[in-house]
Amino acid sequence: MTTTTEIKMCVEDLNVYYGSFHAIKDASLQVPENGVMALIGPSGCGKSTFIRALNRMHDLVPDVTVQGRVTLDGEDIYAKDVDPVTIRHRIGMVFQRPNPFPKSIFENVAYGPRIHGVRSRKRLLEIAERSLRHAALWDEVKDRLDKSALELSGGQQQRLCIARVLAVEPEVILMDEPASALDPIATSKIEDLIGDLKKDYTVVIVTHSMQQAARISDNTAFFLMGELIEIGPTRDIFFKPQDKRTEDYITGRYG
Repeated sequence: MTTTTEIKMCVEDLNVYYGSFHAIKDASLQVPENGVMALIGPSGCGKSTFIRALNRMHDLVPDVTVQGRVTLDGEDIYAKDVDPVTIRHRIGMVFQRPNPFPKSIFENVAYGPRIHGVRSRKRLLEIAERSLRHAALWDEVKDRLDKSALELSGGQQQRLCIARVLAVEPEVILMDEPASALDPIATSKIEDLIGDLKKDYTVVIVTHSMQQAARISDNTAFFLMGELIEIGPTRDIFFKPQDKRTEDYITGRYG
C-alpha cells in the first residue's frame, strides 16, 4: 500500500512518437511521493519509452515527439521556460547496464557536484562518502576511492551509478531495469537498496521481472503495446487485477 497520498509526479495524456510510430498512447498516472512504482509489461510495450519521458531524456534523441503534460510538484517539466538539465538534476536516471565513467570511484561520484559548482575537495569527499553510504557501497570501496571504477564488479558498478545519481541530491530516481544484467546476489543488494531509498526519494523502476515488482514496489503500472492498461497498489494488480489483459500477463498467459 502507498504510505502517503502526496503526489510527486503526475502524467496526463502522455503520447510519445518515434517519427510516425506511436510508442506511448494517452498514458496518465500519478506517482506518489516516497514510494516505489514499478512499470511492468512484455518487451517492447513502452516501459522504457515512458520512463524516459519523465525526465526529458527524449530531448536528446532526434525525431522523438513528446505530447501531454508531466508535472513534478505541480510544475510542468515540458514548459518552455523549464531547463531540461535542471529537470535531470531533480529527476535522476539509472540505466539497465552499469555505465561508470573510466575514472576513479571518487571522480565518478564527484562528477555531478563538480558540474554544479562544488569545488572544495573536502566537500566533495563528504558528498562522496554520503552518496556511497546511501548506495550501500561505502564499506566495500572506502579504502580504494582512487582506484578505477572499471575494476568493480557489475553489481558494485551499478551501485556506484546509483551513488553518482544520489550525489546531486535528486528528488526522484528513475531506474530502467537496473538489475537485469546482474547476478542474483547483486540483484538482491539492489532490491534492498531500493527499499531503503524510498525513505528519502521517490523511485520509478522498469522491471522485466514480475517477482521483483511484487517484492519491491508499492504501486504497479502494467503496459501493453504502448498503452497503460492498469495501475494500482501492487497487491491489487497481482491478486485482484481489474483488466483481463493484466490478469493474462500476470498469470503467464500472455508475454
